[in-house]
Amino acid sequence: MKRFLASLLVTLASSGAACSTHAAEVHVAVASNFAAPMQKIAMAFEKKSGHKTILAFGATGKFYAQVKHGAPYELLLSADAATPARLVAEGLALPGSAFSYATGRLVLWSAQAALVDARGAVLGNGGYAHLAVANPRTAPYGAAALEVLKKLRLLDGVKNRLVQGENIAQTYQFVKTGNAALGFVAMSEVYRGGALIGGSAWVVPSSLHAPIRQDAVVLAKGAANPAARELAAYLRSDEARRIIRFYGYE
Repeated sequence: MKRFLASLLVTLASSGAACSTHAAEVHVAVASNFAAPMQKIAMAFEKKSGHKTILAFGATGKFYAQVKHGAPYELLLSADAATPARLVAEGLALPGSAFSYATGRLVLWSAQAALVDARGAVLGNGGYAHLAVANPRTAPYGAAALEVLKKLRLLDGVKNRLVQGENIAQTYQFVKTGNAALGFVAMSEVYRGGALIGGSAWVVPSSLHAPIRQDAVVLAKGAANPAARELAAYLRSDEARRIIRFYGYE
């Protein structure tokens, strides 16, 4: 009996060692608009793979600068397609590893239930003090917001009312807390399963701005980490796509 127990303990110990050998950590830089779905995706991925995901959320432009300066990220989920392509061209990401994981939607949103009408006419009515947008230099959603205002010929009229968030998450917070009456935010922040979860909103027609194509890429620091490649593959799975669609992405 003692020999059996000893043998069993050795077997369990070696099995545990094998599991820990195959499990890995992956450091992921995630555009702030994708924070909510990525947290769900990471949980599902960890359960399925045994790997651990370490997520950082922020503006795509800031992540680009951090990667250039040696940040330990192994996978980047960008809010645009240009940044991953640039990182590949500069030798900071793996050639052939970039792919589109989502197409974002821009929404004019207010925490006030009746402020934003179904066509966004409130933008030209002037019944608000501040309009929040993300920094267009570092956040693709901010660049899209300015493009919309230019196409509607409203930019000059609202320039003095603009308040700028460092990224789309901070922009959303400005509106949520009432520091700005309305703002351009990511659809993923205010919709779930196609339904608005509070306030009032106008889903901006995609014809008013360039597509917000969001690409992911395996960074050079993740080249030898199987968890980085596995997470990139999981983002293209049916399970991940269901989560992505639930948060309003195409």
